[in-house]
Amino acid sequence: MKVIEIQPLTRAAFALFGDVIEMEGAQSYPINAGKCIRYHDLAKVEAIGEEARTMISWLRGEPYALPLELKMVERHPLGSQAFVPLSPHPFLVVAAHETNNGPSEPVAFRTQPGQGVNIWRNVWHGILTPLDGVSDFIVVDRGGKGINLEEHFYGEPFLVR
Repeated sequence: MKVIEIQPLTRAAFALFGDVIEMEGAQSYPINAGKCIRYHDLAKVEAIGEEARTMISWLRGEPYALPLELKMVERHPLGSQAFVPLSPHPFLVVAAHETNNGPSEPVAFRTQPGQGVNIWRNVWHGILTPLDGVSDFIVVDRGGKGINLEEHFYGEPFLVR
């Protein structure tokens, strides 16, 4: 089984897959009579197709143990999918490029406190994978007509550690 080493999540390392949602380095300005700071335009939300709409959901995920056997990735051809953690625990983000033969070998990232991700439309990625404890997330993604989920099962699983 091929091993995938987990790397820290950074904007530069994740740039080909989507946006890192974090305050660090973001454009910001005061609002509400100076009592609030707005960290502005942190991710590109995509929703295309018939009757497409952007929706917000709340997820509660049970933690996974590492190392993790990765057998499948998925993608959403009609919209992006953002995960904003509400819990202090890190989570694993797996992504893969598109090739002529389906998704490439995946890469894996571990979030730091205060980081979320927005996975762009049509990008192969792993499922939501909280680490170290039950975790809550706000998810912003696409609703509407059309099939917005494709799954790919690798011929041989990867070991993510």
